[in-house]
Amino acid sequence: MRLVAMLPLAWVRGLGWLLGRLLYLLARSRRRVVWVNLRLCFAHWSEERTRAVAVGTFVHFAQSWLDRAWLWHASPEVTTRRLRITGALDALAGEAPLVIFAPHFVGLDAGWTALTQQVPRQFTTIYTNQANKIVDQWILRGRQRFGGARLFGRIAGVKTIVAALRAGEPLYLLPDMNFGPEESIFVPFCGVMAATVPSLSRFARLGRASVVPVVTRMTRTGYVVEVLPAWTDFPTDDVEADTARMNQRLQGYIETMPDQYFWVHKRFKSRPAGEAAVY
Repeated sequence: MRLVAMLPLAWVRGLGWLLGRLLYLLARSRRRVVWVNLRLCFAHWSEERTRAVAVGTFVHFAQSWLDRAWLWHASPEVTTRRLRITGALDALAGEAPLVIFAPHFVGLDAGWTALTQQVPRQFTTIYTNQANKIVDQWILRGRQRFGGARLFGRIAGVKTIVAALRAGEPLYLLPDMNFGPEESIFVPFCGVMAATVPSLSRFARLGRASVVPVVTRMTRTGYVVEVLPAWTDFPTDDVEADTARMNQRLQGYIETMPDQYFWVHKRFKSRPAGEAAVY
């Protein structure tokens, strides 16, 4: 990856295109996951469009993985040039408690790198340890490269995270995944009931924090990190309604770039009682 970091971006993206196409052909079980997800969420699409988005999902996934080479190993000048933050930048200013809603688009690490390098605040996020210790240390070093960023393991506990949040350290939160029915509630996602972690509402309420969505889009020249205005109606006293609102707004973001969302994840693995498995 250190060698890949030295290549021109067009070459990196070209390698990612080839790798993504190869994965689409060879990774049959994961390809099926992507197809099931897309058919559930976009039943009105033609087969041609579904296939195009499915292939694009694998290509963008592979390209974003290789992009971690320059995100974590290239010079700071390179990352600054390739990462552009736009939008409601005032929402990130100051020291008020802030939860950043960062959906699982392929640019999630690019968005984190841009914020920690270019915004003068100390950011925190929640990290899941990797089984491979070498990969685990590589990811940790990469994500802690800029800005004194802090990564909390899931065993750190809510109190530690909330304390940092109240102290003015923005929490970069990615709650749009299926972590099992024990940690989730079932709310609609693209018209399908999905086990969804209600952590965005709970952390915002416990931390007395506003919620600012950050959506990162891969482009030919790098990534555009769009900061959206803070939600004015979030959180409320109704966690379930808040979580459904989060998914509804996420659907709008996804519709602008469906092939950059993390469809390789088994989003609907957990099913409500009585419903059949979909994978």
